[in-house]
Amino acid sequence: MSQLKITALFINPNNSRVLMLLGQLERMNGEAMVKDADMARQITAKILHLIQTQEKSGKEVMSKGSSGMEVILASLEVFVFLRLQIPGFLLPTFYFFIYFFRLGRGRRVGVFVSKGGTGILFQLLITASKEMPPSEELMLQLHSLLAKVGSKDRKFGVKARLSGALNVTVNLMKQNLQNTKLLLPCLQVLRVYSTNSVNAIYLGKNAVVELMFKIVAPYSKKNTMLMSHILPFFFPRASLPLFLTPSILLLPLSCTETNARRAVDGGHVPILLAVYLDWHRNDTRHRHMLIRKGLLVCLRNITNIKLGRKAFIEADGMRVLYNTSTECLPVRTLDPLVNTSSLIMRKCFPKNRLPLPTIKSAFCYQLPHIPAVGPVAQLYSQPPGVDDVVDESDDNEETEADTENDTENEEDEKDHRTNDDIETDLNKLHPKKSPSRPFEELRAYERFFVELSEDFQVSLFCPRLYISCRLDIHKNTVLFCSYRGTTLNVQRVLLPHLHPSPHHHMPLYREGAVLEVPDTALLLPLHDPDLYVEMVEGTHSVPQYAEVAYPDYFGHVAPTFREPLLERVYGVQRSKIFQDIERLIHPNDILDKVVYDLDIPSGPVIEDDGESLRFNSQFESGNLRKAVQIRKYEYDLVLNSDINSNHYHQWFYFEVSGMRVGTTYRLNIINCEKSNSQFNYGMQVLMYSVQEAISGRPRWVRTGADICYYKNHFARSSIAAGGQKGKSYYTMTFSTSFSHKDDVCYFAYHYPYTYSTLKMHLSKLEALRTPQIYLRQDVLCETLGGNSCPLLTITAMPESHSNDHICQFRNRPLIFLSARVHPGETNASWVMKGTLEFLMGTSPLAASLREAYIFKIVPMLNPDGVVNGNHRCSLSGEDLNRQWQSPNPELHPTIFHTKSLLQYLAHIQRAPLVFCDYHGHSRKKNVFMYGCSIKETVWQSNISATSSDLQEDLGYRALPKILSQIAPAFSIASCSFVVERSKESTARVVVWREIGVQRSYTMESTLCGCDQGKYKGLHIGTRELEEMGAHFCVALLRLKRLTGGTCVNDFLLLSSSCPTTYVMEEDEPSCLEAIDYSAESNDEDAEPEHEHGSEVHEIPDHLDQTHTFTDE
Repeated sequence: MSQLKITALFINPNNSRVLMLLGQLERMNGEAMVKDADMARQITAKILHLIQTQEKSGKEVMSKGSSGMEVILASLEVFVFLRLQIPGFLLPTFYFFIYFFRLGRGRRVGVFVSKGGTGILFQLLITASKEMPPSEELMLQLHSLLAKVGSKDRKFGVKARLSGALNVTVNLMKQNLQNTKLLLPCLQVLRVYSTNSVNAIYLGKNAVVELMFKIVAPYSKKNTMLMSHILPFFFPRASLPLFLTPSILLLPLSCTETNARRAVDGGHVPILLAVYLDWHRNDTRHRHMLIRKGLLVCLRNITNIKLGRKAFIEADGMRVLYNTSTECLPVRTLDPLVNTSSLIMRKCFPKNRLPLPTIKSAFCYQLPHIPAVGPVAQLYSQPPGVDDVVDESDDNEETEADTENDTENEEDEKDHRTNDDIETDLNKLHPKKSPSRPFEELRAYERFFVELSEDFQVSLFCPRLYISCRLDIHKNTVLFCSYRGTTLNVQRVLLPHLHPSPHHHMPLYREGAVLEVPDTALLLPLHDPDLYVEMVEGTHSVPQYAEVAYPDYFGHVAPTFREPLLERVYGVQRSKIFQDIERLIHPNDILDKVVYDLDIPSGPVIEDDGESLRFNSQFESGNLRKAVQIRKYEYDLVLNSDINSNHYHQWFYFEVSGMRVGTTYRLNIINCEKSNSQFNYGMQVLMYSVQEAISGRPRWVRTGADICYYKNHFARSSIAAGGQKGKSYYTMTFSTSFSHKDDVCYFAYHYPYTYSTLKMHLSKLEALRTPQIYLRQDVLCETLGGNSCPLLTITAMPESHSNDHICQFRNRPLIFLSARVHPGETNASWVMKGTLEFLMGTSPLAASLREAYIFKIVPMLNPDGVVNGNHRCSLSGEDLNRQWQSPNPELHPTIFHTKSLLQYLAHIQRAPLVFCDYHGHSRKKNVFMYGCSIKETVWQSNISATSSDLQEDLGYRALPKILSQIAPAFSIASCSFVVERSKESTARVVVWREIGVQRSYTMESTLCGCDQGKYKGLHIGTRELEEMGAHFCVALLRLKRLTGGTCVNDFLLLSSSCPTTYVMEEDEPSCLEAIDYSAESNDEDAEPEHEHGSEVHEIPDHLDQTHTFTDE
């Protein structure tokens, strides 16, 4: 016999009576107990009586240093060893432990387990089971005690299986199916047993699943009364009525695939549904909600497998859960039932295919050559006739369904996962100028840097290299511009029933009717509708677009009012999902009428009787592939894939007309791909009304109600999911209404900024050039689609012809900026617009900035993607921001030549002081930066490194810190300076590693809004984005003051107490809102308000009007 170590009780006259009784029990050895069993029973009974009647006695027994529990356990062990059965002793002992476990709140149970109590109980159970018949009261108390102990013993299930106690409990249940008093504690213990996966499988093989379905009972007063009386006797503090029903055991049992199959094969799914429906109908006062929840969770586990989902559908489970959930909706306390039912129905909803002939883009562009490997190579290697919309492998055995969007919480929980993507190779973390192209090849790029050798002896004026060409078009005509090649055909617009406005506009004539076009020259100094049309002439698109969208023609004037983030309505997602489920429940109510389809050769717009909305996306940057009318006022919309790709669905920009005033329409974009979106956290879509524009309010405004984003029932092919099986698309849905009759409205993911808009802005910016500004525009290269990629050079002219001034001009540090490598990130272009306007401004700050630096700017790295409405790729079908390591001059010309510019600068020892690539971010708020740091990467990866390995200049932190002090939208807490393996081919990392630029950044601007600072709780608009571009310029001027002669201590001062929040991905982190956005923690380091307030207010006049904000 294994002896328990017992601390002797010190007996003295001052000891209490209970301690004296424990001392007597301790002194009784095994033989004494056998000879005087009655004495042992009497002592135990007295101890139990004292601790039940005297609080002091209980505290003494369980106080620190007391050996009361050890004494009782030692006595139990004697009975186990000697195989004695003395109920008069055992039952008071069990009552003793049950009482103390009830008061101990888990701590005392843990002590019991640590002293070997679990094993002793199992041995007692086995010994008691050998008695014929076994004592019912003894078995009842034993299992009640085991149910308490099991949750605190990690090896409980293993001990039960190895000791044989598992079989004892199962056999006891089989023999007492009608004895509910004994059955309940057995079920409780068996539930703990089955949390061990091996035990669960073992129980399934031994027909326990079938046994449970014999026990599952329908609603009755007998069952509920029995449950409500027995449970408090053992667990008066219990708050888990889930234990009350035999279905509790089905929860862990049904979690395994094998047992779920047994439940299906046994025909138990209809039984579960029937029992659930019975409890739903009879539990009218909702007193037993969690009993019903337990039945639903069993169904949820069973439907994790394909056979379970099939059985659920065949048993009419969709209709049962839909009807019961609909009845529960008015009672908010029943939300757990509704949410679980919704999850089951979404999972079991038959997977449909997208209503498309192919998931590849509707537009075809033949590449000059096909890459040997990669997604594009796989796309072209598919045999003709392959149905790539959905494949059989997609209908796989799913485990647990996604639940990231199943809650009504406004924010997701913090994501504590570690990232295995962090670079751990120290050799790659040290920036080293890798061998690049021979200088003989790079010498060709010298022509883009004539300012470095210009002597200015002829004239101090930089020649105008940009020549604008204007068409002879009547200024009073709104145009549709159709072109083939270089031929532009102008047609008049048909806008019926547009009436004059009292505002001052230019008249627009159409067949005798007077229409009015807003005169936005004063509000938009860089916008000219006629010039925009001229720019369209030189823009080449794959679909050969024949129209100009009204918002691009009229322009956008940022609204003066605030646009707060939308407050999420409780239950909105659930209601939308239930409306989707109704499609299966009531199929006759579905119209399924195609109203727009790019895949129809005769034309995408389908004529109808005027009862449907009309859609269009055949204009620059437009993206809408198909529109299907589902109900009278509901439409499913399908986005087009990026050209030469079969995915990347996020950017949308389309036109709607034919609406009814005051009618609420629901629009569903059904082929989104990301697992979550800022649309779940307050973001709204953008809408542009032509009627509003004609009335003098040409602007994009945030709109849409009941917005949510969730997984839908459209299967995503593994071909498009990178080989991942069982994936689904996501729906972004919103409701909207229209205020004007015969209006034409446009919807967009974010503020559109087309390639033609860029060309127009560059032309207008040139008009701002003064003799003191050096401005040159070059064509860096032509894209695959034949569009020019502009390269700008901006600085200040030298003060005079003197050698000193010319030398100062040539030796200015370079700043290299780029933007819009991802077409769908239109906010990057608006930030770039703010930067360009500031640089061309007349303020003293702008002049000082031009005198301090030479700016090299590529404002749009992916013109083809922008023109053709792509979200992420160029015409090559590849993400250009993953091609910087080895860009192909034919497939990635803009990246190849931009990198060559930087390589040339590195060769001539003129690497930029700062490189920054402007981006947009769809799943985080605020504006923030990514940079590169050896030290911070090593800290995050926990790799071993010497102090010499970690030496680096802290100057990379200076620019983000300055921005956090002067830019309201910027969040230093959201910045990250970690280098990751998957980002080694991005611009930021390649320029840092290969070119040797320490301050190499990606600046991300939110597509949604801010959750800190001045703009907290507000959408971000074009005014704020342009302001961000201007503030970036001011920050560069401050950086100049730091780098002009100060020491590293300045950087230490700036970087002190600047938190870095580690993020999973540079462009799109996998978890929404998993970042601590707190930027207020750095206030102690911020400079006094007056130190930078004057600088911010000295923004040029033409920016000053558009950058005026109201303080919160």
